[in-house]
Amino acid sequence: MLKTFFLTLLILACGFLPAHAQEDLKVIQSHWVSFTDGPNALYRHQTRQAFDLLDEREKALENIQSKAEWQDWQAGIKEKLMQVVGPFPEKTPLKAAITRTVQREGFRMEHVVFQSQPGFYVSATLFLPDELAGKAPAIIYCSGHALESYRSFTYQHVILNLVKKGFIVLAFDPVGQGERLEYFDPSTNKPTIGGPTKQHSYPGAQAFVAGTSQAKYMIWDGIRAMDYLISRPEVDPVRIGITGRSGGGTQAAYIAAFDSRIYASAPENYITNFRRLLLTHGPQDAEQNFFRGIAAGLDQPDLLLVRAPKPNLMITTTRDIFNIEGARETRDQVQRIYDAYGLSDRFEMVEDDAGHASTLRNREVMYAFFQKHLDWPGSSIDQNIDTLSREELQVTPTGQVLSSYPGKTIQELNQAHLPKQLNGSLAERVSRSRKLSGYREPSSDIETMMTGRFQRDGYVVEKYLMKGEGDYWVPYLLMRPDKMTSKAVIYLDPEGKGIDAAVGGTMEALVQEGQMVLAPDLLNTGEMGNGGFTGDSNFQGESYNLWFGSILIGRSIVGLHAGDVNRLVKVLQESQGADEIKSLAKGQMAAVLLHAANYNPDIASIALIDPMLSYRSLVAQENYDPANIAYTVAGALPAYDLPDLLENLSNRKPLVIEKNEMDPGSLPNWSESFRESQVETIQVTDPGERKAYLRKWLNP
Repeated sequence: MLKTFFLTLLILACGFLPAHAQEDLKVIQSHWVSFTDGPNALYRHQTRQAFDLLDEREKALENIQSKAEWQDWQAGIKEKLMQVVGPFPEKTPLKAAITRTVQREGFRMEHVVFQSQPGFYVSATLFLPDELAGKAPAIIYCSGHALESYRSFTYQHVILNLVKKGFIVLAFDPVGQGERLEYFDPSTNKPTIGGPTKQHSYPGAQAFVAGTSQAKYMIWDGIRAMDYLISRPEVDPVRIGITGRSGGGTQAAYIAAFDSRIYASAPENYITNFRRLLLTHGPQDAEQNFFRGIAAGLDQPDLLLVRAPKPNLMITTTRDIFNIEGARETRDQVQRIYDAYGLSDRFEMVEDDAGHASTLRNREVMYAFFQKHLDWPGSSIDQNIDTLSREELQVTPTGQVLSSYPGKTIQELNQAHLPKQLNGSLAERVSRSRKLSGYREPSSDIETMMTGRFQRDGYVVEKYLMKGEGDYWVPYLLMRPDKMTSKAVIYLDPEGKGIDAAVGGTMEALVQEGQMVLAPDLLNTGEMGNGGFTGDSNFQGESYNLWFGSILIGRSIVGLHAGDVNRLVKVLQESQGADEIKSLAKGQMAAVLLHAANYNPDIASIALIDPMLSYRSLVAQENYDPANIAYTVAGALPAYDLPDLLENLSNRKPLVIEKNEMDPGSLPNWSESFRESQVETIQVTDPGERKAYLRKWLNP
């Protein structure tokens, strides 16, 4: 017994453990300085592409000198803005109704509900100073990301100060805030998926896939708020201003850029530029991103440039989340166009030393700006204000639009953008997928680096890095049978390469069938991510924004992944002599493989395990899994869907293994002939049975 004990200690001390017990399947070691930034690799690759696009814009802007050249630039901005946001819906009757009136000392509030689109209700409050002498100037107030919207103390303070100074103010609830929550419990009026950022990005992500955007809906609400405001007899329609802070600054800048009836604009705590935004916090919520905005040649200064020579005020703080250096660079660009117009005093920027906050100095500069440019003189001193109660500011009978009226949600509006039938031939739809996904054909010069090897029973496990499309490396495992083979399988798992790589796992079963198996960690998965796109709180925040970043530059994460998959195909061909390459994808990676295989005839066949097989079904769900979003392509559904890509591969005899029978409604584009084609669809959950079907797929 004692001898056995000391022998065990000796084995442990010398490291003489069974081979599989010693294996470390990580390719990148923690002390490898050049490779330890894997979780940020996707973001860095996106920003480098964005910077190249922004550099092109900067060079073009440097050449502008004359007023005529600036006017040409403005015309170009208008065209690009409509290209990335429009077209807007047609204007329909607002059907505005005053729900109740509340009188306070010196002003009254008229609570209003109108329809910016048929059945899409907007709750708002019109603040009217007492004893108006004739038509008065008015301000549209846009609320930032406060759940209570303009009922927040900070926003009330600004609104009521403006009212005390004689301005009419229209404050409206952004969708997903105030009384326009879309995901909430009607019994408590509490949100069910979180605050405004999630209330916006959750349906906003679906909007991108459907070929529209959250920005379009929210800008249109603001344009229709303007329609309501100028319909009021108390309002002077040529003296209209707009302001708002944070997310309200976003709305104010966007609405003013699209609606020329707004004369004076003062966005607060938002304007910087994309370069500085990408160097700091990165892309933000769904409504703050235009479809292919950077790729179209746009930057945040264009939101102000397009308005010149109408008055603009940038309200900034030096410690804001929206970087002050970018704000100053924007100021310098925008000042040039006002100088060219000979109206330099119509553009201002104020900054104060504070964080992401409203400050006394900034408020008073804003009051003075509107008093000057809307011809309404008076004191610009910020007054102490008694704020209003939630009850006084309640607009709808229940406190929520959707439980008070038979209204629509963003998710329902998205459905109207889905075509009943896709146009064009199957080949044309596949071609559109290539363009929309931003796929790039891999170059012929591919660099790899081996980092280690383990011997297992009957095969070896080798560890490699492959240089990707940009300045990043993709880690992968290569399992090679001891007996030479020219057959290979690329194994894609959204949870990472190590999930099925253990002894006795699915990869080993494929190796035992005489196949090399290559399993990578694509960007933001496995070693290259913070847990990958798993649908957790990290995904719903940070990784949503990674996906928005890809949209801004006209790429997609799917298209990038597909390029790296086909790069790995070349590696197998050139370094391992593979002449028959198949590929297997699990879960959301099915979308990656469907794109990659359609653009590469060297992938002989595919197997999809529990796949995401339809973008349409994701957009159709009120409650979907956010983990799927990263594997979608913005703008896809008017052009193609994943069933089109699978149908185009039917001659390669793909295998689909599902836990449950597929819902035919989720596959609207499949023809009857395709349903009866060579795609083998199996419903099975037992791991042993699944391996049996995979063996048959490998060796039919």
